[in-house]
Amino acid sequence: MKLTMLLPPKYDERKWTLARQIGVKYAITKAMPSLSGKPAPYDFEALKSIQENFAEAGFQLYGLEGDQFDMSPIKLGLPNRDEWIAKYCQMVENMGRLGIPLLCYNFMASIGWFRTKIDVPERGGALTSEFDFEEVKDKLVPESEQISEEKVWDNLWYFLDAILPVAEKYGIQMALHPDDPPISPFMGVGRILTSAAAFDTILKRKPSQSNGITFCQATFKTMGEDLKSISSRWLKDNRIFFLHLRDVEGDKYKFRETFHDNGPTPMAEMLKHYYDNGFDGAIRPDHAPAMFGETQQDFSGGISAGYEMTGKIFAIGCIKGVCESYKINLE
Repeated sequence: MKLTMLLPPKYDERKWTLARQIGVKYAITKAMPSLSGKPAPYDFEALKSIQENFAEAGFQLYGLEGDQFDMSPIKLGLPNRDEWIAKYCQMVENMGRLGIPLLCYNFMASIGWFRTKIDVPERGGALTSEFDFEEVKDKLVPESEQISEEKVWDNLWYFLDAILPVAEKYGIQMALHPDDPPISPFMGVGRILTSAAAFDTILKRKPSQSNGITFCQATFKTMGEDLKSISSRWLKDNRIFFLHLRDVEGDKYKFRETFHDNGPTPMAEMLKHYYDNGFDGAIRPDHAPAMFGETQQDFSGGISAGYEMTGKIFAIGCIKGVCESYKINLE
């Protein structure tokens, strides 16, 4: 397995230095212009510059994650979507030319991953995030941003028809992330990636070797899915390209994020399960609580709540300890 961390695309002395000091060699980043200070990564030179900056600091840029630019035209099926799909295809080509093999993306229209609180106490007074559907069940996004599940499905197929041939040509793993929280409709927005069955449908209809999954363990858990059962099936078919590790207490209607060692999921057992079933791809610690001296970020940026460094350092230590105990090769 390759141990990765989601790091800012622009040099951050503290975060980049700490990541290298704890042994992280592979970087994942979100290269949107507001974070990178550069053009979007459909610009070859901009993406190359970000890759070179990581390399100078001792990292291999292994993947991009999230929306690298405004995906609303694509996800909502707006009249100008072909223009933006062409830019997305160019980004995928750029990644292939630069040897950046992994693209973690989502198809959440209008609203990305969402929490109702970001300052809920965890162990020892650490601050974590929480979702409570009761707080937003009567809220709606503007009418122009509302969309049905059926239309989101149509837009996803249209997108994949265009993207997957390019991804195949350039050797890019398209790792689709589930909707978080997995509720539909959500504030007037249809969500489609809310069950394992939805992913089975996508894999069956689009059997491309570039079509795969970001297995966000906690999101599938909030769906009520059997984590071992669904992951073993997908691992057998080499469809899990990326592992996101975090834990939650609760269900999709109300849950609270926990430290990696303080939730209900047997984290060590699951890591061994992934390894025993043949997973050797990229893995990263997902959201972690903000610890002493840190301030939990809001949702205004691309790397937001759950991404302070101290909790990530603890999570990396947990992952390394489990892998060493089970003799799991971790790069």
